[in-house]
Amino acid sequence: MKETLTIAVDFDGTIVDDEYPKVGKAKIFAFQTLKKLQEDGHRLILWTYRYGKELDDAVSFCKENGITFYAVNKSFPEEEFDPKYSRKINADLFIDDRNLGGMIGWGEIYQKLTSGNSANLQPEKKKKGWFGF
Repeated sequence: MKETLTIAVDFDGTIVDDEYPKVGKAKIFAFQTLKKLQEDGHRLILWTYRYGKELDDAVSFCKENGITFYAVNKSFPEEEFDPKYSRKINADLFIDDRNLGGMIGWGEIYQKLTSGNSANLQPEKKKKGWFGF
């Protein structure tokens, strides 16, 4: 049986090009990958700094592209908190363009998540230089 994951996904720079406060152009394969992850049974949470009208615009854009999230900026739909303040939510994985090492492509994200090898979720180790970086 496959493991079901709760996956928090950033919006600007991850699902779409970063043009905040506008909604940027969809990243290649972003919506196809998100749909496939939902079909595979994973819970997707939209986790973004946006709130108010800008958040509504992002949620609407995702719905227009076939994605309705399990929750938006919270760990579960019924959770209550002040949406003006960003905080960490409970998720198994976070997909964000600001990850250490940057954003990998959506095709590679899907392959890593469906390979059945959790070691694939870790960034590739690069050869260390003089100072161990």
